[in-house]
Amino acid sequence: MAIFIDESTRLLVQGITGRDGSFHARQMMEYGTAVVGGVTPGKGGQRFEGPSGHAVPIFDTVRDAVAETGANTSIIYVPPAFAADAIMEAADAGIPFIVAITEGVPVLDMTRVYPYVRERGARLLGPNCPGVLAPGKAKVGIMPGQIAMPGPVGVVSRSGTLTYEVVYQLTRAGIGQSTCVGIGGDPIIGTNFIDCLAAFEADPETRAIVMIGEIGGTDEQNAAEYVKRHVTKPVIGFIAGQTAPPGRRMGHAGAIISGSAGTAAEKIQAFQDAGIRVMERPSDVVGLIREVL
Repeated sequence: MAIFIDESTRLLVQGITGRDGSFHARQMMEYGTAVVGGVTPGKGGQRFEGPSGHAVPIFDTVRDAVAETGANTSIIYVPPAFAADAIMEAADAGIPFIVAITEGVPVLDMTRVYPYVRERGARLLGPNCPGVLAPGKAKVGIMPGQIAMPGPVGVVSRSGTLTYEVVYQLTRAGIGQSTCVGIGGDPIIGTNFIDCLAAFEADPETRAIVMIGEIGGTDEQNAAEYVKRHVTKPVIGFIAGQTAPPGRRMGHAGAIISGSAGTAAEKIQAFQDAGIRVMERPSDVVGLIREVL
């Protein structure tokens, strides 16, 4: 099994005719994901040409697309100013899983989006995230599929590039992954570490979990407490930004230290107190995973 996506995923691409949407739609189709349609207002009735001559219909609205294609997942590649409306449109149309790749979505917009999506029973991944990859099954997002292989390790991360690094290290060592999830580094996101930990704990094919956090906020401390109380599978952790100067934002909107709560040292201590084995560097993942599998 995998978490959030699998072979039954029927994907709708919002913004499919834009530069990023069209490029990654073709990449997802080439990976084998069932992309069933796209949405670009004003271009309904046209067709999007994918690889190998495979074309999918374009719709003006998500509701029309869902009615016609039976889509159960949507991915959003629209500019930041329109991302909130796109997310809410997908939730309103009954899409149960929504992935927002868009970077730079205003925090004020997300204060409206987050409760709106939850009230409609949908799950949002992101925004500002690389998406999710179930190796050999489906890819929804921008993760490079060639670096992953099927296996027993679940990976969840706030950092996109560190996700790729850890997945590549595992694959190169012959250790596959059940699902790789990038949750995004913005202050308000739809799916957090605890959501993914719970899903991995319930997934019979996931035998170990890698959790990649970073400085700023308290999400990692909350996740460590959840691991201590609810997770029976071994967890390997890493905290990015260990050399970041206090008070300076480092890359992600959420990666800023305020007082002592968001420091790398505090997060590492929380991991260790919860029995999470901590990597000093991403390349340590192979040795630590081999010890627990």
